[in-house]
Order: sequence, then structure tokens, then C-alpha cells
Amino acid sequence: MTRIPFFIRRPGLLLRDAFISRDQPDFARLRTIQNPETFLWAILPHAARTFSSCIAMLPAPQARAAAVGYLYCRILDTYEDLHPNPEEREQVLRSFGERLNSTIPPPAPAIPKGTHYNNRDLSHLLLVDRCNLVDQSFLTLPEEQKSAIRELVSNMATGMAWASQRFREQKGVLIGENQLLQYCRHVLGNPVLFSIHLMQNEAASSEQRTDALAVGELVQLANVTRDIEKDLERGVGYDESLVTLIHESDSGEPMNKLETIRQVRENLLRLALLRGDAYRRMVEGMKLPTWSLARGAAILMILFTDRYWRSCARRAGLPYWEGPKGPFAILLRAFPTVFSARRCDRILRRIERNFASIASVPTRN
Repeated sequence: MTRIPFFIRRPGLLLRDAFISRDQPDFARLRTIQNPETFLWAILPHAARTFSSCIAMLPAPQARAAAVGYLYCRILDTYEDLHPNPEEREQVLRSFGERLNSTIPPPAPAIPKGTHYNNRDLSHLLLVDRCNLVDQSFLTLPEEQKSAIRELVSNMATGMAWASQRFREQKGVLIGENQLLQYCRHVLGNPVLFSIHLMQNEAASSEQRTDALAVGELVQLANVTRDIEKDLERGVGYDESLVTLIHESDSGEPMNKLETIRQVRENLLRLALLRGDAYRRMVEGMKLPTWSLARGAAILMILFTDRYWRSCARRAGLPYWEGPKGPFAILLRAFPTVFSARRCDRILRRIERNFASIASVPTRN
């Protein structure tokens, strides 16, 4: 394991994450790293997108556990996205959810290789192949953190297997708002609950749990709306109105297809932004100290999420609002909140107001 203190490495990790190309990973280096700690931080930005910066902002003990937990979640996502056989996929998800109960985790199930992969897919497949290095980092964590990660991975795996079965039985789509939100809670609500547990060294209260699950919906719906077209290519739709685009891809007017996707994107945006107030309550509920790296990480996360929803509003033909655009500008906006709860509150309330104003805009005819 590396001996350089994490507080010295943190600025370099944050700057790296602001400028790294996630579309051109250094596969040769990633395949040859043998040190588990080095691999953990080298693969993270290619697995975690904007979450990587948020994790690097955390205090050292929580950062390592969050990185390990996130990479396991990314592996589950990779099984969901890239495993070609639906029934086998569900078994693989459940198997991965149980493997951390062993004293020495067994090898992660392999994914049958396909041909139509982009570089992000390849970096995720590499992570699955080298999961043993993540396991080695996991085994060095304190028992309380290992227990929290086991619960996270188990709950998320169970939920994703449930969703995979729904897609398989329902012609590739989720039906109704309840199924969609349940999926979001499984996929990102569980990681948010895990993060709260790490930050306050105890499980979330019932009130925190309610807000955490709503935050999971807010953030996961961003992932859903961003990838509508990509998901349709693999035969998946998170709204039942997309079923005809999955099964009749070569028929129908192109403009009608575009309008269907635009309308779904707009509806999901509104559904997500109605949950904007939950993020402020979640941060307030953790009762963080006066100086808190965790507060800065939380603001990083909501600023990245806010940037996405601004772009999504433009894409859906809705009014949009201003805010920091690039990763470095977002880092500069978030850093002072490490030392100022008041500044944190101002940012959260401004984002909350912006979300609420767009959610209330009349629907286009």
C-alpha cells in the first residue's frame, strides 16, 4: 500500500479528476498495476465519472471505504449493462452480492465478451477482471466499514436482480412511476445511505433514510435521462411509452421517435427536480462539524448534478439556469463550503429554488 498520506495526495487527485479524459483510459497501465491502493485510485475516475472527485474530497478513512464501495457498485452496474444473458445476469448479480460474506471473496463472475464496446465499457470490463485488487483493499478496512459495504453490495445486487427480471418480463421496460423509483432507490438510494453511514459512523435514522432515498431518485434519474438513447440500443427503456421504440426500431416516423424521447426526458426531469429539497435536508441532518471535508464532497455532488440537470433542461426544450460549467469551476465553488456551513446552505437553497421553478413550468403541448 502507498505510504504517501492521503491529505497530500488529495489535491492531485482532485485536479486529475477535473482534467482526465475518461474516453481515453491508459489501459496498458491499468492492466499492469499490482498495488491494490494504486489501482483503486487509478481506476476510480474511469469507473465513477463525477463521483470520483466527491470521493477524493472525503477524509482519508471514509475516502478509501467510499472508493471500494463505489467500485463494487460499478461492477454491479457493469453486469447489468454488459452481461448478454438476462437470466444468467440475475444469477450473477445475486452471486456478486453474496461473495463478500466469505473470509476471502471468491473471484468475481466473468462477463462473456462481446464486440460492440466503447472505451468506457472496456474500462468497466477491466475493473471486473481485476476485482481481486479491490478485494484486497476491502480486506484492509475496519470491520464496521466492511460490514457497511457488505450491506450496500447485497442490497444493491438484490435490487438490480429485481429490476433485471422486470425488464425481462415486461418487454424491456419498467411500468409505472413506482417501478422506476424503486429501481432508482436500489441503484443510488443504497449508496447514499452507505455514504451517510460512513460520514456519521452510524446507520441513517428513519428521517435520514427518507431523504436519502429521495436523493437517490434525484441523482439516478439524471443517469436514466442522460442514457435514454444508449439504453434503447441495448433493448431497455425506463418508461413504458418507450416499448414501441425497442421493438419497432425500424418503423415509424423519425420525428415521432425524437418527440417521444424528448417527452420522456422532460417528464423524468420534472419527476427528479421535485426531489431537490431532500438534498438540503440530508446534508443538514448529518450535523457535520464546522470544518468538514464531507460537506465539501456533498456540495461537489449536488453541483455536478445541477450542471447535468441544466443541460437536460436545455435538451428537453425547457428554460434553464446559470451555474458553474467545468469541473475546475465546480471545485472552486465547492471548496469554501468545507469551512462555511452558511455558504453551503446558500448554495443548496439556490439549487433547490432553481429545481422547483423548472419543475413547475407548464408542460409543452
